[in-house]
Amino acid sequence: MLHNVRNTAKTTVLLAGLAGLILWIGSFWGQGGLTIAVVLGLALVGGSYWFSDKLAIRSARAQEVQPHQLPDYWRIMGELTTLSGLPMPRLYVSPDPQPNAFATGRNPRNAAVCVTEGLIRHLSWYEIRGVLAHEMAHIRNRDILIGSVAAAVATIITFAARMAQFALIFGGGSRDGDRNPLGEILLIFLAPIAAMLLQMAISRSREYQADRTAARLIGDGEPLARALEKLDSASKTVPSLADPNQAQMYIANPLASRRMGFKGLFTTHPPMEERIRRLRDGSWQEAI
Repeated sequence: MLHNVRNTAKTTVLLAGLAGLILWIGSFWGQGGLTIAVVLGLALVGGSYWFSDKLAIRSARAQEVQPHQLPDYWRIMGELTTLSGLPMPRLYVSPDPQPNAFATGRNPRNAAVCVTEGLIRHLSWYEIRGVLAHEMAHIRNRDILIGSVAAAVATIITFAARMAQFALIFGGGSRDGDRNPLGEILLIFLAPIAAMLLQMAISRSREYQADRTAARLIGDGEPLARALEKLDSASKTVPSLADPNQAQMYIANPLASRRMGFKGLFTTHPPMEERIRRLRDGSWQEAI
């Protein structure tokens, strides 16, 4: 219960921060920009709450699947929903060749789980069961909304940085006096870092908690531990189709194979070795 209350508070802070960010960006273009920002802010904050799951599914290019298409997928999810006492989420498959998965949605009644074709191709169903238990844990812990909203906020931050860059190059605002070139330059350079820090702060604690809940749900940490070993190896060698703004939603960092500056500093996921160790040392069985 306390975990759910904390996640609700985090989501509220994220949405409030998004509204403040939009107003700050609008102020760069004077009173007219601020007025537009108020209207845009209301639309984007509402959209981030109601449609962040659709944004995540669309960015993964995922398609919904039915029981006759992937019966093992449906069978395992049916078992996990029974164990967790939750409704059956919508099930999707992404064409991404990298083995990975994520859950999204604003609450358990509107949840969705997505696995990649790479996951189905490279892992056994024993291991996939551990991955799906992890995603059900996100739903059960009610942190899928905060992950979805964080991804939507990161997308908006990145878009704002690109708009500022465009305005700086080609000009913007109704009058030159309305513009704040220094603010635009700061937005261009700092916004991507802010987006990454946001995802990093949200993701690390979520993943440890979901691993623990998953192991408790199925009474065994080994299926997920084996899966994480394979996901860790594949994420470093198999390129992913994942949108960087959605990276923190995945069970394994889909960007591990990409060359990124300050990679060790701005990683969105906790160390895989530590996650595997915790699953195998039995600490998930201990009372919190």
